[in-house]
Amino acid sequence: MNAPEANRRQGDRRRADRRARPGRRRDDILFPSFGTTDGNDTLDGDSHFDAGWLASGEAPADSRFLRRQARRIVHAQDDALARVYRTYAAARAVIGLGLVGVVGAASLLGTRPPEWLAIISLLYGVQAITLWLLPRFGPLAQPQSQAGQRRRQWLATIGVDLLAFSLLHLVEVGTTLNYAALLVLPVLMAGVLTSRLLALGTAAGVALVLLLAAWRAGLGGDAATPLLLQSSLAGLGMFVITLLSGELAGRLAREELAARGSLELARQQAQLNRLVIEEMVDGVLVVDRRLRVRAANPAARALLVAQGLHPPAPFVLDQNPAWAALMAAVAQALVEGEWPEAGRDVMLGFGQGHTRTLRLRVRFMRGRGLESAEAGPGGEGAGLGGAEASAAEPFAVLLLEDLRTLQARIRQEKLAAMGRVSAGIAHEIRNPLAAISQANALLLEDPLPPAQQRLAQMVADNVERLKRLVDDVMEVAPGAEPPTRCIDASTVVAAAAADWARTAGLPLAPDSRLRAELPTQPLGVLFDPEHLRRVLVNLLDNAHRHAAPGRGAIFLRVAPRDEGWVQISVLSDSPPIPPEVERFLFEPFFSTRSRGSGLGLYICRELCERYGASIEYRPRPAAERLRNEFVVNLRRGALQDSAHALPLEPV
Repeated sequence: MNAPEANRRQGDRRRADRRARPGRRRDDILFPSFGTTDGNDTLDGDSHFDAGWLASGEAPADSRFLRRQARRIVHAQDDALARVYRTYAAARAVIGLGLVGVVGAASLLGTRPPEWLAIISLLYGVQAITLWLLPRFGPLAQPQSQAGQRRRQWLATIGVDLLAFSLLHLVEVGTTLNYAALLVLPVLMAGVLTSRLLALGTAAGVALVLLLAAWRAGLGGDAATPLLLQSSLAGLGMFVITLLSGELAGRLAREELAARGSLELARQQAQLNRLVIEEMVDGVLVVDRRLRVRAANPAARALLVAQGLHPPAPFVLDQNPAWAALMAAVAQALVEGEWPEAGRDVMLGFGQGHTRTLRLRVRFMRGRGLESAEAGPGGEGAGLGGAEASAAEPFAVLLLEDLRTLQARIRQEKLAAMGRVSAGIAHEIRNPLAAISQANALLLEDPLPPAQQRLAQMVADNVERLKRLVDDVMEVAPGAEPPTRCIDASTVVAAAAADWARTAGLPLAPDSRLRAELPTQPLGVLFDPEHLRRVLVNLLDNAHRHAAPGRGAIFLRVAPRDEGWVQISVLSDSPPIPPEVERFLFEPFFSTRSRGSGLGLYICRELCERYGASIEYRPRPAAERLRNEFVVNLRRGALQDSAHALPLEPV
């Protein structure tokens, strides 16, 4: 037998041991899909999606068995061979106590055993119990990696067993006691815990002891031959036990190593799934038949409240009156067990006229083996029994999406193609428009009758209007990405607002129609200053056009939202925008004015998206004076030089 073959199982055991070192962090073996998480085993970060919400009592029997096995392997701080070592040490202690007990019982019954038998039993019992109980001998009951330590371990356990049991077997020859069966233990453990060569050597030693005992017992008699034959067969059985135990130990080590590798891959996949759910734009809720939310990702928690984030799961849907429509829809879905594939719209009312319409899609988790008590009278599942109870849906996965976001995404897909077509058309219009403008300018150079002069001026005015329209379309046409540049939002917004106020004829005074709240410290944002000025002027023009003439009817505010974003808000006391108009606010060529181009807000949105910013309309509660609010969120950046803003005079 060559060395690689002899040490194959030993290498498997070492690899399994490295995979299961006691020093591994507990969160490194977190595997929520098998329900192994607890209150202390959570992922780092602001994650509140409880992946261990599925209770084991509600899973099929085969799943519960697999989960129990996985938990046993995952939570184990050592491998199977280490557990075998500890079991072997405990078994030796039990055998030692048994040997001492047999000697004592024999003495009490009047059968005095030989003194050597009593001494050997007592010494073995003391050694086995000491090795098992005293902490300082603990390493001898654990797998060892170094050759010297393995030799000491073999001598302290299997070697002592061989010596003690062989002496007991030889001493008891001719007495009523039979200790030959004890020799199976060191042979078996040598096959499990040592290399094949050493295990076969142990079996050979035991076979020689059996032959020696048979030869000694058969001296001077005719029974020597049968005794030697029996001992030979017993020795052959020892070799078979060694080989079988060695193969089983190697298979155990390989399968445990493969199981730990599979669990590690499954753990990584579970963490990946959790991360994906956490980062999803759509809200995800897991609701049971008692309408209790068992898990909720941040997107869902943001959709369930007017502002901010709702506290993490678990919570009940009937705790908030605003969720009445959602609760009724979920209860209906759980009772009927079906839901339209495209989903249904549910409206949440948060009071003070603030509503949010959600597109609700429901997916069910099929349950088996539901307890009949859950469907009994007086329970939540009252009215369901027998086959109907077993087919009931214990959990529903709710996919929530803000209807405005959904409609905006659909419009964006349509507008992307239309924007490319519009840019191409605008580019083609430029050449004939330039020719018309040049020809009309030539006509105006010569004196014309008053009627023709008015017609030529009308042509010139409309040509300029068409030029501005073409320039607006080409401004947002797809092209090269703008260079990233960090500007001071405080300074740019203050200067743009001051210029706009002078152009609009508004004084910078406390009683002005425009009121501003600007920071005195620089705020670096990633944007182009001219494009930011254009976005701000568009928003202020809209507010100026529709707001009342009173003091503070237009309010401009710039403030940091968090460490990554700066928020610019333009509020006005103009009448609230109707829902049928709000859905088309940022679409091109949509305008409520007869002479409006309908490109102002569309250009604002396109410019914001170029720089990773966003713009949105937010209706304010009816109790507030300034009902309309346009919000621009800009990415923050680091300024090269800290130029302080020059804010407008406070009102």
